[in-house]
This record gives sequence, C-alpha cells and structure tokens, in this order.
Amino acid sequence: MDIKNAQEEVDKWIKKHGVRYFNELTNMAQLTEEVGEVARIIARRYGEQSEKESDKNKDLGEELADVVFVVLCLANQTGVNLEEAFNKKLDLKTKRDHDRHHSNEKLK
Repeated sequence: MDIKNAQEEVDKWIKKHGVRYFNELTNMAQLTEEVGEVARIIARRYGEQSEKESDKNKDLGEELADVVFVVLCLANQTGVNLEEAFNKKLDLKTKRDHDRHHSNEKLK
C-alpha cells in the first residue's frame, strides 16, 4: 500500500469506527506515547536494559504500526499529502547526504 492509499484508509477507518479525529494536540500526545512504547522495546530488547518478562511478548511491528497510524491521522487532519512530502524529503536527503555518508569514516 502506498502512503496516499494509507492516508485514505485511515480516513475511512476514522469516519467508520472512530467517529472523528482527536484534535491535533491529543494526537501529538498519542504519537509521543506510541514512540515511547517503541523506544521501550528497542532499549530493552536491543539496548543494554534488561527486558521485563511482561515486555517479552510485545510486538515491535505492531508498535511501529501504531506510530504510523497516528502520523497518518496527523497528516490527514492538517491537510498534509504525506506521500508528496516524503518523496520531497527523500529527494532532498539523497542530494544532500549521498557524499557525506559515503565519506564518513565512522560508517565504513
């Protein structure tokens, strides 16, 4: 699914199941919460913190999908064409960072 279709699917879901979008500040708080859940899994599963027994069954993919869902909500409710914005950003990063990363000794 491309980003445009994902935005449309989220919009349909919100209208059918969610009644309406939460306001932007509420969604920003939700995004922060979801990113925190991803950070917890990464820190404990791949970092130096020990993983609690209650966290061992948490699905990183599911938590990342929660982040994407809220980002799509924020894009929809603020009128951002996320696919267009992403493509612009990727083009910018490609032009700006190609030589910088290839010449970075830390990445070799």
